[in-house]
Amino acid sequence: MSTSMTQAQKLLAFGLCALLAISLPLFITYFELGNGPIRIFAIALLYVLLALGLNIVVGYAGLLDLGYVAFYAVGAYMFALLASPHLTMNFEWFANAFPDGLHMPLWIVIPLGAGLAAIAGVILGTPVLKLRGDYLAIVTLGFGEIIRVFMLNLEHPVNITNGPRGIAGIDPISVFGVPLSQKQTWFGLDIPGVTLYYWLFLALVVVSVVICFRLENSRIGRAWMAIREDEIAAKAMGINTRNMKLLAFGMGATFGGVAGAMFAGFQGFISPESFSLQESIIIVAMVVLGGMGHLPGVVLGALLLAALPEVLRYVAGDLQNLTGGRLDASILRQLLIALAMIIIMLMRPRGLWPAPEHGKAAPVAAKEAA
Repeated sequence: MSTSMTQAQKLLAFGLCALLAISLPLFITYFELGNGPIRIFAIALLYVLLALGLNIVVGYAGLLDLGYVAFYAVGAYMFALLASPHLTMNFEWFANAFPDGLHMPLWIVIPLGAGLAAIAGVILGTPVLKLRGDYLAIVTLGFGEIIRVFMLNLEHPVNITNGPRGIAGIDPISVFGVPLSQKQTWFGLDIPGVTLYYWLFLALVVVSVVICFRLENSRIGRAWMAIREDEIAAKAMGINTRNMKLLAFGMGATFGGVAGAMFAGFQGFISPESFSLQESIIIVAMVVLGGMGHLPGVVLGALLLAALPEVLRYVAGDLQNLTGGRLDASILRQLLIALAMIIIMLMRPRGLWPAPEHGKAAPVAAKEAA
């Protein structure tokens, strides 16, 4: 009875949070705060999507991945190539086959981005199956940098990524033929395009949270956690650690691919600078700061670290004015972010919202010890 009540309470809390998140841009529009806050929250939701995917690899399976931004880049460039005039301008055969360009609908973009990123995740996971700890982190870091360098240099002899100039003119995401970049009028209320993007990203986050929750409580999720706690013991219990690790890399990468495709359609322009090592480190920090392996904590950590730089932008500007311009606002903002993270981790070493079961003894063991 208590378990069912707990599940009901979780569902009620999840529903209330979703309702509040849906109505948030309407309140911002009503109080005429502009589209800036809505855009910040939309980008924050993309980071939540990335953090949820990385949590599968780091939080559930215990595999430290510092190259997760590579899957983000794969999804973004996939959408950019298929939804911009770049291929038409550089490849004659493509222009002859698709004279008006290739404009992919949303229900094809999402599975395609997830599929390509999953393949990249399996390609990364295959050679690193026997690596652990620092060695695994170094190899995955190198993989992320390799992808970024490829995007930076795949301009010659065949122009695929347009090099450091990036790809511009990317089509906005459309739902049933309606581009989300255009303002819509519903029931006499003007809905700006950024709000439509926000709602789309929120829907993807809600679906992702449900998927992660089901995975966490499934046989696969339990196998991942067994590998995280003790891989040798998990293998002795009959768990196929090789396949489970590959599945973790593939499943985690799908979230990054979808987020990358959404980012390209939202921005309308991408370049290799958007997928640097710093982005990977920030995503890892979101998972660790919120609480590894705990979905509410991961969401909280992603929202805080995605919104904190924008909030501190105003603080850094005021401090720069107080010092007569002797301090660089961008560097000062990074310093404030680092100090905030250090203070939080010192006060909450397991994260802001860690899993309540983490670190507790098993019921039988606890009873025997008593």
